[in-house]
Amino acid sequence: MEAPYHDTKHDVAEMKRCPSQELRLAAAAIRFDVRLRSSDMPVHMQEHALRCTRSFVNSSPERRPNNTLLARSLKKEFDSLYGPAWHCVVGTSFGSFITHSLGGFVYFSADSLSVLLFKTEVRLVIEPDSLK
Repeated sequence: MEAPYHDTKHDVAEMKRCPSQELRLAAAAIRFDVRLRSSDMPVHMQEHALRCTRSFVNSSPERRPNNTLLARSLKKEFDSLYGPAWHCVVGTSFGSFITHSLGGFVYFSADSLSVLLFKTEVRLVIEPDSLK
């Protein structure tokens, strides 16, 4: 059965960026008024995260967007497009120490918010017959 989400084999190959991809990413950061801090993610996925974040922040009826709703929105978006086990932290001050899957990490800031989006590996846990 084919996975309902994007194949990451192409993404890992894309991570070996050429200068044109770096320029494209820099242009996206400027266009969405964000500052990329660190990443281990293909350019198109980073652009998607930046676009979704800027769209959410700009559509917030309040002066400050709801951090929890933004984190949930990004997590669900990436789960649906790129497979399960994405995690997202949004805030103005937080620390972290994480382990992420290859090609599944980006950390950036938009306005006063910092966004950490990363993917972890999902493994099927099989219960031994003796415990059933």
